[in-house]
Amino acid sequence: MRSLFEDPPVQEVHGHKLVGRVLLGFLVLAAALVGATAGLLLVYSTDLPQVDELEHYRPSSITELYDDQGRIIGSFALQRRVVASYEDYPQVLRDALISTEDKDFFLHSGINIWRIAGAAYRDIESGGKVQGASTLTMQLARNLFLSPDRSFHRKIQESLLAIQIERKFTKPQIFTLYANQIFLGHGAYGFESASEYYFSKPAKKLTLDEAALLAGLPKAPQYYSPILHPDRALKRRNLVINNMLEDGKITAQEADAARSKPIRLNLQHDPNSLAPYFVEEIRRYLENKYGTDQVHEGGLRVYTSLDMDLQKAANKAVANGVAAYERRHGWKNHLENILSGDMTLDKYDHPDWDDEPEVNGYLHALVMSSAPGSATIRFGRYRATLTQQDAAWTQKKIHDILKPGNICYVKITSLGNDGTARVTLEQDSGAQGALVAIDNATGQIKAMVGGRDFNESKFNRATQALRQVGSSFKPYVYTAVIDQGGSPDDTVLDAPITFETGTTSYTPHNYDEKFEGTITLRRALAQSRNIPTLRLADRVGIKTVIDYARRFGITSNLPPYLPVALGAAEVTLLEQTSAYSVFPNDGVRLTPRYITKVTDYDGRVLEEDFPEVKDVISSRTARVMTGMLQEVVQHGTAVSAASTKLPLAGKTGTTNDFTDAWFVGFSPNITCGVWIGYDEKKTLGAKESGAHAALPMWIEFMKIALAGKDPGAFQPPPATSANPAALKIDTPDTAPAGDEVR
Repeated sequence: MRSLFEDPPVQEVHGHKLVGRVLLGFLVLAAALVGATAGLLLVYSTDLPQVDELEHYRPSSITELYDDQGRIIGSFALQRRVVASYEDYPQVLRDALISTEDKDFFLHSGINIWRIAGAAYRDIESGGKVQGASTLTMQLARNLFLSPDRSFHRKIQESLLAIQIERKFTKPQIFTLYANQIFLGHGAYGFESASEYYFSKPAKKLTLDEAALLAGLPKAPQYYSPILHPDRALKRRNLVINNMLEDGKITAQEADAARSKPIRLNLQHDPNSLAPYFVEEIRRYLENKYGTDQVHEGGLRVYTSLDMDLQKAANKAVANGVAAYERRHGWKNHLENILSGDMTLDKYDHPDWDDEPEVNGYLHALVMSSAPGSATIRFGRYRATLTQQDAAWTQKKIHDILKPGNICYVKITSLGNDGTARVTLEQDSGAQGALVAIDNATGQIKAMVGGRDFNESKFNRATQALRQVGSSFKPYVYTAVIDQGGSPDDTVLDAPITFETGTTSYTPHNYDEKFEGTITLRRALAQSRNIPTLRLADRVGIKTVIDYARRFGITSNLPPYLPVALGAAEVTLLEQTSAYSVFPNDGVRLTPRYITKVTDYDGRVLEEDFPEVKDVISSRTARVMTGMLQEVVQHGTAVSAASTKLPLAGKTGTTNDFTDAWFVGFSPNITCGVWIGYDEKKTLGAKESGAHAALPMWIEFMKIALAGKDPGAFQPPPATSANPAALKIDTPDTAPAGDEVR
């Protein structure tokens, strides 16, 4: 037995020292690791965004445009996003998303250690970068504050931010932020926006299979796009359904039923496609006043004057009218072929295909193949077969005029759920049409068509094109005469005449090259007689006529030459249409308006627009002129409109060489102007007058605009007595050369 005071064996002493050294080394190593970790965390947390900012965070929001009944007609956004609340997202969507993206969302504190460790091990094993294992909170942190690169540095910052977010916000708040922020393909950000885009309904109404489809998109929106890759989207959707089943969120019966359903999309029409020219006018105005950032990110609410139903009628009327004109002039066979370059049939995409097609709509299609008697075409996800009957109007064999790679123009007659369609062959030779409709009582623009195809040309022919107005200018001449005491029953001589000024002679002609002798002003306007109009303009003075046109709101250049009385001056369609609204308004002009109110994201009113009202002519003159313009419809150049049995009035307009065809007219409630022509001001063809080319579009629109409504009644003109002696005009002064037709 060893004494208490006896020295221990040497081996024991060495053993204690070894243990102590190991322990010390371990402590030093642990301290180093802790220090290094703390240092790394300090480095990675440097300049880390403050999550406190999320309390005041407002995601970039869509600026929405509404029509006069509160229906969306357009939007401006860098990101298509509709901000929703937690309650707006149904339980089925929450379950689908959490089961797929973050099963422990309601349990963890921002990060999932075990998932991160597993992902890190797999990445180290494969030699890849740190990826995967992100919780919803980590994804939110990355989307809001960090770059999308997959690096160790970003992953650490992502985790630190996620922990801070979890400390600051509740789980429903975090879910809502994530659900409003995430990108889900095709420009849609957030599940509310995606639901409206893919299914044309709010997220609250999503079914199980629809919710699962959307919940599968965050991983790779383009790769799993149900539009571009429906097969991949179907597999991904079914995987989400299986995840929900494993988590006990749905029953086996519900899972089986959802998996058995095919993907059925109801893509939302781009609201901007309804009235693109009108929306573009709004965009330019708003950006000029509020700035680009506010317009595209600030979530403004813009209440406009447009009527969606009237706009649809306007689109249809112009498209049908131009198509009818094209058919009258035969097949021209000027088709682009995409195979002349490096493009292939399968890869080609046309701008017209960005919007969902509509029955009775017109668009460009790609010829995929051609055979005797038929041709196969494609537009977007639809295919159709053109038969000889579908192209009968061309009087050509279809395989002679359509070759693979041709871009042809078609009208859609039906659309099938299986991607098939029925179409007829049309033609796009470059003819353009435009239409403007204005509410008489308010000056509000209710419909606007600025051209045949906004995707092909953004130029607005309703507001930007200066075109000769033809005989639609004549009412200003007659207004000046009536306003100065004339009467519709006064007479004027329709006979040959030559105007001379200095060395220039001007011998005008009537449209029919005939003369009627002494006729009333009423008949002269109704039959659009040129010589009587010039005599009257010379009597009151062309400068006086121009002054009256200015009162009506015509601001375009009007040179003081006599042929201007026949419309030898260039005016915009909007100017001319707004001016004509003076007649049914008892001589009062209201400045045309696009916008009624603009509010900011929080609902504060930024501006309200009220009409500018101006007296132009007396009510007597306005009513007399309205009566005379009714004669144009009832017995004159626009007599085909009389078949509508509606109270209508207006005036045709045709320019030299048939380069422009107009009709501007009105009912007691609405004024509408229509124009058709080519941008390069070439002839429309013989006899393509305002009555023949423009009036049919006007009639089609007005029938729909007034259908089922009280058309109202024009105020009767006051009783007048004829004063022939005052206005029998035989010897006018001279005027410079120039002429115009009906």
